[in-house]
Amino acid sequence: MPDEPVSASPKPRPGLLLALGCYAIFGCALFALSILIADFVVPDHDWIADTISDLGAGRYEFIVDIGIYAFSASLIAIALAAAHLHLGGWRWSAGLLGLAIMGLIVFLVGARNEYGDADQDGTVIHIYLVYAIGALTLLVPWSMAKGAARAHPLYGRILVGLSLLWLVSAPPFFFLPTGIDGIYERYLGLIAMAAVVTLGHLFIRHAKHIRTTHEGAPHVR
Repeated sequence: MPDEPVSASPKPRPGLLLALGCYAIFGCALFALSILIADFVVPDHDWIADTISDLGAGRYEFIVDIGIYAFSASLIAIALAAAHLHLGGWRWSAGLLGLAIMGLIVFLVGARNEYGDADQDGTVIHIYLVYAIGALTLLVPWSMAKGAARAHPLYGRILVGLSLLWLVSAPPFFFLPTGIDGIYERYLGLIAMAAVVTLGHLFIRHAKHIRTTHEGAPHVR
């Protein structure tokens, strides 16, 4: 006799959405805090001229590495939440896959301790990872904007705005003088984290809505 399909409730679990959304925001905050701490702890560090990658190498690399891993987990958490609360369409699916891939790439950046600084130990792939993160940071918010707008139009507008802001802001980074590329990289990091925080807030808000109304439909406006 063939196995019967497993019956599952179509309603999202508010506890899971709440936990994933809260952690995603916490991971972004921890990443920002780790950079701030390293800015003060690492000797002879100029946060305006030196990039975050410079903090991720050397004696105190563990400080920023903790933040990198926390942010990587934030991206994975948002991808899981987006899969659990699927707001429809191929763009949403592509976006959540992009988030998962970004999470893995960010983890790889931290794990390899390779920042393209004339490192000759094997194949240097840091710059290619940076290009991949840059492309995904542009595409993921745009991909998820339409689905996020189903929860509330403001979420969709924010994600589209962040995608456009990244489009005009990211390319100049590669042509900046080394005297200011550190602070500019931090600005780009804020854009990337803002997209994660926006989605995290969406899932937290929806989880609270479910608990209040005991309904699993997309969040009412």
